[in-house]
Amino acid sequence: MQAERIEHRNIRVDNDVTLHVAIAGKGPLVVLLHGFPDFWFSYRYQIDALVDAGFRVVVPDQRGYNTSSKPSSIDGYGLVNLASDVRKLIAELGETKAHIVGHDWGGAVAWAVAMAHPEIVSRLVILNSPHPERMLAALKRPRQLLRSWYMFVFQLPRIPEAILRRGDFAVLAKAIKNEPSRPGAVSDDDIAQYREAWSQAGAIEGMLAWYRAMFRKDLKIRMKRVEAKVLVLWGDGDPHLGTEVATPLEKLVPNARVEMVRGASHWVHVDAPEIVNREMIAFLKGEA
Repeated sequence: MQAERIEHRNIRVDNDVTLHVAIAGKGPLVVLLHGFPDFWFSYRYQIDALVDAGFRVVVPDQRGYNTSSKPSSIDGYGLVNLASDVRKLIAELGETKAHIVGHDWGGAVAWAVAMAHPEIVSRLVILNSPHPERMLAALKRPRQLLRSWYMFVFQLPRIPEAILRRGDFAVLAKAIKNEPSRPGAVSDDDIAQYREAWSQAGAIEGMLAWYRAMFRKDLKIRMKRVEAKVLVLWGDGDPHLGTEVATPLEKLVPNARVEMVRGASHWVHVDAPEIVNREMIAFLKGEA
């Protein structure tokens, strides 16, 4: 990643929410949405490739993360608000539409944007993040419940914060560095940047608030049909999400194509950046 190509800005998307964003390139807008426990740096292998392909790339630290605003109320982290952040960010950048790319929780927000604000979505790329209907159905099965045990632990007060901060964020660092299947995909210098993001005041609480908001019915996005064209790129070695949740229901997402990336983990864009970048760019250009 060529750091000199990236402009860092703070953009207000609500009365009390300002997002730090990394911006690079010129051309059609692509918004990259990170997941847990990431921040904009998650897409370090994608930014240059997209810029070189002729896109304007915008990568926000979503609310609660790194130096972006961290609302104190759990209600502030519902998908309705998270999707609204993306809509307002696109408008603040002077655009009416954008391609949306999302990984993990960023994928959940991307799905939410496509359902709540379809008029602003050109094309959608999803990286190891099931459609909400698939995820809700999967959580009723013992196998997925075992895989998602941490979601329920995160509902506890104070204890998860203490666990995640222990040993200079050892649990989070282990997940980021050891879960990817590609040797050397995450360096010690990368982990140092992650630790700096996690150490921001209120960041751990904000990151956990996403999980605490997910079970509140009044914070959910209304399930609607997604008409945009969708490319799902799925690392089939994901320890958290099985391949059975990768393909959305055709009646809800009629224009989806799913491509399995063999041997890649949950961090498919880190494990297989050449494959992800090639497939994503061809799709966004309408070539595939």
